[in-house]
Amino acid sequence: MTDPRRGVRFGSRFGWLVAVVWLVYLGEPLGTIWKHPSGLARDLGLAAIVVFGAGYLGLFIRLRAAIWRRRPIPPGQAAAALGGLFAVGTLTIPSAGEDWLVTLVYVSASAVLILPTRPALGLVAVLAVIPVAVPQFVPTWEPESGVAFAVLLAALAVFAFSRLVERQNQLLDAQQEIHRLAVAEERARTARDLHDILGHSLTVIAVKAELAGRLLEVDPGRAGAEVADLERLAREALADVRSTVGAYREITLSTELASARTALRAAGVAAELPTSDVELPPARSELFGWAVREGVTNVVRHSGARRCVIRVRLDEVEVLDDGRGPLVDGADGPHPGHGLLGLRERAEQLGARVVVGRGPGGRGFRLQVSFAGRTP
Repeated sequence: MTDPRRGVRFGSRFGWLVAVVWLVYLGEPLGTIWKHPSGLARDLGLAAIVVFGAGYLGLFIRLRAAIWRRRPIPPGQAAAALGGLFAVGTLTIPSAGEDWLVTLVYVSASAVLILPTRPALGLVAVLAVIPVAVPQFVPTWEPESGVAFAVLLAALAVFAFSRLVERQNQLLDAQQEIHRLAVAEERARTARDLHDILGHSLTVIAVKAELAGRLLEVDPGRAGAEVADLERLAREALADVRSTVGAYREITLSTELASARTALRAAGVAAELPTSDVELPPARSELFGWAVREGVTNVVRHSGARRCVIRVRLDEVEVLDDGRGPLVDGADGPHPGHGLLGLRERAEQLGARVVVGRGPGGRGFRLQVSFAGRTP
């Protein structure tokens, strides 16, 4: 994708060419000055027109850079710049005559760029009146309605240009914010998935290691089998982490039910799991898989339960145990774990709801993820 900031850098570097093109309209007063009889007025006019053109070009470059960088010129400096530009333009009057009025177009354009909207509009109105009003007091001059129109047209064009630059800057800010939020969301998702995967795997590994330690003296053969299973689980956890970091590991309900059976058996928890697969859409199967993973991890790690029941329907999955239950009925407790927070985020993305609380009869812990609109 093209970097929009490249256009900003190009515009701020070569934008002065736009000002150079517009200097061609100074050719009219310059021609009049050139034809004026030699003398002080002619020399002053030539010097003034050159200084005016250079001053306008320098002011335009500075204004353009200030717009791109969003660093407004202080009001005092802005007023001094515009006053100086206008004064230099008036020095061409002795040799350019009424053609000096062309310089007002450049002052008008600069005013729109350098001043806030209201002061700029007021100054443009005054500049537009000058070509029509001043000739009324100079017998040899004629009212220049064309110059007055050019003053207004230049102001309008520059105003549209400045607003275009402002919108582009806003677009750049929005794109940068979107990029920042996307990076933050990706990091949060990666952290959430790593927590869920490692939390479950390391819980099972810890339970099996504890079991192997107890069996080491009373049943070395079974202890050896548990250690071998520990090695397998550790390799699977490593593979899960690699898969998550590379291209997120696919979580399905069927694979998590199989893992749950192994984890509950290792923890000595009697398990009642579905005996047949339920056909679910991929997104729902993944969500229910995360729910089973989180529920079983809580059972093994925190509950002290002796029995765990997992029920799966088309629109909901439920994990029940007969352990200690939640700290607060119907809530995660005052400080919900990262696993449940991650599960809620996944459920909200699919329009499901997560309910935790005590099981039937006020005993144990119940985790339910449901797509049903009814109250569980």
